[in-house]
Amino acid sequence: MLQQAIQAFQGGNFEGADSMLKRVLQVDPKNLLALNALGLIKASQSNYREAADYLVRAARIAPNDALIQYNLAKALSDSGQDKDALAHHKKAVALAPNNPEAWLNYGITAFNLGRYEDALVWYGDALSLKPDYPEALLNKGTTLRELKRYEEAIAFAEQALSINPNLAEAWSNKGLTLHELKRFDEAITHYDKALSLKPDYHEAWSNKGVALNELKKHSESAKCFQKALEFNAEDSYLLGQAHHQMMLGCNWADYEKNINEIFHLVNEGRKGAEPFGFQGIASSEELLKKCAEIYSNDNFPPLGDLSKFSQYKHSKIRIGYLCGEFRNQATSILMTRVWELHDESKFEIFAFDNGWDDRSEYRQRITSAFSNIFDVSRLSDLDAAKLIQHNEIDILVNLNGFFGLARQGIFSYRPAPIQVNYLGFPGTIGAPYMDYIIADKVVVPYESRKHYVEKIAYLPNSYQANDNQRIISEKKFSKAESGLPENSFIFACFNNNYKITPSTFEVWSRILRKVESSVLWLLADNPLARENLIKEATARGIASCRLVFAERLPLSEHLARHDLADLFLDTLPYNAHTTCSDALWAGLPVLTLMGHTFPGRVSSSLLSAMGLSELVTHTREEYEELAIGLSKNPQKLSDIKLKLAKNRLSAPLFDTPLFAKNLENAYIEMHGRYYADLEPDHIVLV
Repeated sequence: MLQQAIQAFQGGNFEGADSMLKRVLQVDPKNLLALNALGLIKASQSNYREAADYLVRAARIAPNDALIQYNLAKALSDSGQDKDALAHHKKAVALAPNNPEAWLNYGITAFNLGRYEDALVWYGDALSLKPDYPEALLNKGTTLRELKRYEEAIAFAEQALSINPNLAEAWSNKGLTLHELKRFDEAITHYDKALSLKPDYHEAWSNKGVALNELKKHSESAKCFQKALEFNAEDSYLLGQAHHQMMLGCNWADYEKNINEIFHLVNEGRKGAEPFGFQGIASSEELLKKCAEIYSNDNFPPLGDLSKFSQYKHSKIRIGYLCGEFRNQATSILMTRVWELHDESKFEIFAFDNGWDDRSEYRQRITSAFSNIFDVSRLSDLDAAKLIQHNEIDILVNLNGFFGLARQGIFSYRPAPIQVNYLGFPGTIGAPYMDYIIADKVVVPYESRKHYVEKIAYLPNSYQANDNQRIISEKKFSKAESGLPENSFIFACFNNNYKITPSTFEVWSRILRKVESSVLWLLADNPLARENLIKEATARGIASCRLVFAERLPLSEHLARHDLADLFLDTLPYNAHTTCSDALWAGLPVLTLMGHTFPGRVSSSLLSAMGLSELVTHTREEYEELAIGLSKNPQKLSDIKLKLAKNRLSAPLFDTPLFAKNLENAYIEMHGRYYADLEPDHIVLV
């Protein structure tokens, strides 16, 4: 029967082999051939946990059988139990040191655990036994890419392809490296080559989708993510990624179907969406927390504690800001003045830059504000973490979270004793190694604390930093040159396109219908969004000429042209953030609808800190009525604008010295708790 079972197995009759092998084990429970074969059958069916169970039984009987150790290690690795697999890989190579496949899989498991330097060594051992081993060359290149050694990574991918030009994975991995070097068109060419060899290669479809997003080809990007999902339904981040691309292009086909499916997946603890895109559609703090925890656990689990028990003896508190946007970008536009105002007698500030020097005026100011700027863009997560630890940073501030050029992996090594989530990602990161999130009582009410893994550090007024030295161009824009009609009421919204949901646009359309001599002035981010918004307006009875699109301008000029608008209409569930501060600084009132999440309460926080709470509404009906009412009551709107002008330099929102002092007080509280050996706890500053 055992011979028949093995013949069936070799002939691909797994069901028959499975049945016969189980009957063999009923007679002989310790039959190694049967246990090993059943393990292989279950592994071939992707039932890795059952495979590991059979192979564990075999390994107990024959602990020095190299093949069983190899198969067990691989099954454990394939089932996600890499830590358990590592010991069996070690034993397999010790028992059969001349097996290049064993060394390769040892390296793959080390790679999965983030042990990249070990992986390189073990791939090297495989290649010393088999120099023309394309899979080992491929994986070595992948590891070098993770270590930011891009040129070497490309060389190994090319070496693998010189041996096997039909290795789709090598084409895709070379594409990923080109993507990291911002050579997006070349990356897409390589993904296409991979897909020509392996049309069901879901990773290549997904990688192509990411590259197309960088080129603002959102429709093509969405189709790539949808294609990837066809071939890998289990990786449902893909559904969220596809939907976010559709939102960037204002394509609302299947909107309700998609978001309901995403909500269902997240609610069940599955991979529904990446956290940043999810914030654009979610109105539940509970689901936002679940989404962040799923994503962090999957992609950025805790990898160590480099700063364990570190209590540095400094005369000043060392603050490290880790960011990919130390340039002319929203995060730095808000933060630069705060960095300039940090109290040098109490604080020493360090910048860890994952971006680049854009030679802008903001970059020059940033360089002057920081005593030290370290480029970590070409360092691995571990090496960057060691650099931070070497500089004895007391408090490390994450200014990206899941936004922009993020480096969440660095925080997973806990290179600083206190780690803070602030500004870039308005919500919980969902990781146990993040200690605090900086907020205020509007964006995170006390009853919402349970929806954050971090402890809340409450600042007075608003959580958002601002620069009270931002320049507004003296250039005077005319309505004609901006494409605006002379005698119309100008509603404006310069939020990113993905924040415009069907329900928000429906309210805007009703407002436009009821305010006949009005137009809606929107940001022209990409041609697809413009086309789709015009189509949606037309379907609602709004003439296309009543949507006007503003091309991007230098910031000072963009602020100056706000003077042409009458009222800024906010979005939900994701409010205006920097764009709200832009409008208020430029003297344009913002009408908002308070939401149920951090990103949906930001405009309410900013308006409250500006003394304009009368512009905060709580229902769509109230929002619509107030927009229409202000458009038809010039005196009331004029009074609000006068109040805004009066409060602009006196209210807390743009009092940057006050904000910097409050932020420093929060840092002092965090630092004091840690040095008193107290666990992080909520901090409330008044």
